[in-house]
Amino acid sequence: MSAAAHGNSVIVCVVDDGPGVPQELIERIFDPFFTTKPVGQGTGLGLDIARRLVRQHDGQVEVESRPGRTEFRVILPSTTVPA
Repeated sequence: MSAAAHGNSVIVCVVDDGPGVPQELIERIFDPFFTTKPVGQGTGLGLDIARRLVRQHDGQVEVESRPGRTEFRVILPSTTVPA
């Protein structure tokens, strides 16, 4: 995991080295109740909830995946706290 300021944004990256997300599923992974787990082992709400929370703060979530490397980026506007 890493975080860095970039212009007027803060970008948090989370990377894993698992099998990746097949390209045919990438567009669906943020859909409510979408899961690849067996029935009863996943609700399919985690990424939907995460994306909704990020959007409530005017941010976005991006994902890139290939076998051996999946990266999620959360991009949030940075704010300056008055002194």
